[in-house]
Amino acid sequence: MAWGDYHHHIGLNTWHSEGGSAPAKHNTGLFHVALLYPTRAALATAAKRVADAGVEIYGHADHGVSIALYFDDPDGNGIEIYWDKPREEWPRQEDGSVKMGNDRFDLAPFLAEAE
Repeated sequence: MAWGDYHHHIGLNTWHSEGGSAPAKHNTGLFHVALLYPTRAALATAAKRVADAGVEIYGHADHGVSIALYFDDPDGNGIEIYWDKPREEWPRQEDGSVKMGNDRFDLAPFLAEAE
């Protein structure tokens, strides 16, 4: 995986699994990799690049504390890209604990926020 003009920040190989079949969904193994973006705008820009590349964004949610989008890499590995909302905006229960959710949001206007 690379960012900018650097050749790679994370190197993965398939020496022992090249040509193998992917594990079935809901089996043991890597569920997904989550990548945190520093701002809502940066997340929107990344998500638009994913969509513009023809990758299906099959899930997106407002978790109350974060905005997250889900898709698969070319090998079928799950990828989550997300942005944490400022802590002072996190919804709270009556007892003060964090109240998380899994609310859908309209993807098209979010992608339109891309820089």
